[in-house]
Amino acid sequence: MQLADWSRWLTQVEARLFPAHCLVCRAPGMPGWDLCAGCLQTLPRLLTACPCCAEPLATVALCGHCQQHPPAFERAWAALRYQPPVDQLIQAFKFHGRLVAGRLLSELLRDALHPTALADAEAVLPVPLHPARLRQRGFNQSVELARPLARHWKVPLLTDVAVRVRYTQPQSQLSRPLKARNVRAAFALQRPLAYRHVLLIDDVMTTGSTLRELAQVLKAGGAHTVDVAVVARAG
Repeated sequence: MQLADWSRWLTQVEARLFPAHCLVCRAPGMPGWDLCAGCLQTLPRLLTACPCCAEPLATVALCGHCQQHPPAFERAWAALRYQPPVDQLIQAFKFHGRLVAGRLLSELLRDALHPTALADAEAVLPVPLHPARLRQRGFNQSVELARPLARHWKVPLLTDVAVRVRYTQPQSQLSRPLKARNVRAAFALQRPLAYRHVLLIDDVMTTGSTLRELAQVLKAGGAHTVDVAVVARAG
């Protein structure tokens, strides 16, 4: 049996033994997806947003904050809005270790990204966690989201280039001005950056302070273009 035939056979056996089910409503899922067709159709898509930071807007236009304070990254994409049931899926993944939810979220991000997001990206870089928080959580949710994307797009996954050097408060607990201050000087590069165009991956963007700070570090380390892709955008 050829390797491809063997792989297809294993996939079919797995589908029969462990049929997919929807993580939102528990109904049978679509083939290979932990989501049913009905719930897929009702997910809160982000249809109009700032083309720079992906802030939800009534029309596609540069938001006031990006006009006054342009970020270090060139463009951000978000697959969904941070609303039910997306917020529950992210929280189940991030805080309760439901990796199957992370797999689904990564697939949704992959399918939502516009081809221009990947046209020239040379590498994928997940937002790093501080070692103390990584020990507490047991995994970095951004790495789990980025790994299948890097594999699918056949680009390097950079998990040992950028590090979080300061332990910071959770951004969700802070106001916008405090968010920016909280992550200031929070990142550093462990080694020179060998790629000119990097795509940052994270789970949620609220104000974008974390991604702005990390993009600045990457630009200072040699990156020419930094783009951002997140599962969900709050706002």
